[in-house]
Amino acid sequence: MMPPEEESLDGGGDRDGGLVLLQGLKSGSTRKGCDPFAQTQRSKLQHRRARINQQINKEMRMRAGAENLFRATSNNKVKETVALELSYVNSNLQLLKEELEELNSSMDVYQNDSESISVPMIPLGLKETKELDLLAPLKDFISEHYGEEGILFEKEIKEFMELRQAMRTPSRNEAGLELLMEYYNQLYFLDSRFFPPTKSLGVFFHWYDSLTGVPSHQRALAFEKGSVLFNIGALHTQIGARQDRASLPGLNQAIDAFQKAAGAFNYLKENFSNAPSLDMSAASLNMLVRLMVAQVQECVFEKMTLLRAQHDFLARLQLAQEAARVEDVYSLVHQTMTQAHVKDYVPFSWTTMVHVKSEHFKALSHYFAAIALCDCPVASDAELPEQEKAFIQFHVTMPEGPSLHVLLQDPEERRKLGKAHLKKAIMKHEEAMRIHGLCKILRKMDILQEVLSFAHKRSLSKYSEIDHEEDFFETGDAPDVHPKTHQKPEIKSPNFSQVKVTDIFHRLGPLSVFSAKNKWYPVRRVHLMRGENGFGFTLRGDSPVLIAGVIPGGCAAEAGLKEGDYIILVNGKDCRWSKHAEVVQLLKSTGEEGVEIGVITLQGSEGPKAADKKAAAMSSGSGMLKSNKENSRKSLMNSKSASTLLVWSKKSKRSKKSTYGVPFTAVGDNEAMY
Repeated sequence: MMPPEEESLDGGGDRDGGLVLLQGLKSGSTRKGCDPFAQTQRSKLQHRRARINQQINKEMRMRAGAENLFRATSNNKVKETVALELSYVNSNLQLLKEELEELNSSMDVYQNDSESISVPMIPLGLKETKELDLLAPLKDFISEHYGEEGILFEKEIKEFMELRQAMRTPSRNEAGLELLMEYYNQLYFLDSRFFPPTKSLGVFFHWYDSLTGVPSHQRALAFEKGSVLFNIGALHTQIGARQDRASLPGLNQAIDAFQKAAGAFNYLKENFSNAPSLDMSAASLNMLVRLMVAQVQECVFEKMTLLRAQHDFLARLQLAQEAARVEDVYSLVHQTMTQAHVKDYVPFSWTTMVHVKSEHFKALSHYFAAIALCDCPVASDAELPEQEKAFIQFHVTMPEGPSLHVLLQDPEERRKLGKAHLKKAIMKHEEAMRIHGLCKILRKMDILQEVLSFAHKRSLSKYSEIDHEEDFFETGDAPDVHPKTHQKPEIKSPNFSQVKVTDIFHRLGPLSVFSAKNKWYPVRRVHLMRGENGFGFTLRGDSPVLIAGVIPGGCAAEAGLKEGDYIILVNGKDCRWSKHAEVVQLLKSTGEEGVEIGVITLQGSEGPKAADKKAAAMSSGSGMLKSNKENSRKSLMNSKSASTLLVWSKKSKRSKKSTYGVPFTAVGDNEAMY
């Protein structure tokens, strides 16, 4: 997933101004992860997740070995023994799966500590990953690809590995999000520097499925990027769940967090394909996006209850419609969770919670409709037109009985319809409580039980209040409330520009030249003496300066310099990032003893024709679009090993424009003989 300077994957290339890439500066990351040994409730939960993941990994390896032996042997006695072992392993895996499901259902750990009663939200646990040792692979690549001594870049490699280690335990706040975002942005540089289109680095990225604990590993860096992006979304869900939703600031923060979580999962779904783990499949991500949108809608309803005056007729109609809208989106989530490809790995407690909320908010929509009809005074002549306009769009189908005008002005007719709404509300409350009782994990959740019980008793109390002994009419069936919201949830895509990053490997040189696409011969050091006509070469461009021409018989030619060589050292000074004038000044300041320069040559660019092509590319002034490396690596990854499962790759999308230009000025303005 590229920053917009290279490639836009969201189709527009307008992602809040783009990622700020500070290639020429040196600054190590100051962001750190949480103390992995801190004994907080959340860290204990994450430690349990890591332990279960490791056990699942062990059992799956044992099962794979036993299955191979079962297929390979023809000895019946051995087959019986192996079949018994497989049965034992499968039992263990089932127990571990149930333990992980219970862990994913530990919603109370992520909620806030406020004494106010709020319906719990569903957060996601972070994906776990194994440690990754990049020291040897990157040192070897630097030596073989860039012609540099890999040992000289140990500090940068270790800095990157420390950042990855910190990213595994982000804190549950803005600093934790920035840490994940920083690492995600650094992966762009790692991709551009060390992952050529036609060769694998030989490193496997291991991640555990957040929902099932099943391990997956891929060579493709896209898998690493996608897993980090998933954790960004998961961390947003945890931040949203911990907010105090009894206050307006807390509600606004929760809305923002869940909208950003939806944006992260949606971005992942739209820009990556063929995920090797179920939690990042298109069906799973679609479910998560809908779940986050539903939780935003629930927060909007809670915000309405804080803002609206309770005695106002129109405000209560709006509350009823907001509750109906929440029920509508949770019903959609429940349908998604019970689909064939999703229901097998979504925790049962999640599915039950969503179903409970759907019934609960359906009940609330009828309750607030009844309150509006029974508790609010009859409209005056001035208020009547506005109330009629609101009420005509309030029900899905118009209620039976008198006309709308009579209904709104006759207290008895209002009471009858209100009583019908309350009857339906009580039925839905009881259904929500029945479904809640089916799930062992939810039964342990005291807050949810308290919320459901309170709402049920409130509706019963109101029904008793408006029920008259002399009522001989049969209470009708109230039509459902038409869902409507005043604040539509927004899916906020990740803003990659909010965290400024510096290329850890900036010492390799400008990325437009020193990238994984360009392979270099080792550095050649030559000693030049100034002749009567100077050094005998033509220089062009900046960062690094190119030798565009060599005069036959001149000092440069005799020293072995060629067209297409790049000057990267002058008397020991690194010139990869130096401007044209700076290099010229260094050359001019040499005395009679001459100058020691270091040059490198791009492999495959030897000769005047190649140099001319390179010069033309540099002088064009157009941006160099990065090729879609993950897609081009797909066939390579599939052929490397069967264990890579499905290669996880980006969907190919080109940006409409490239803002990352080649750092060379035009030929005519920046070429001179020296």
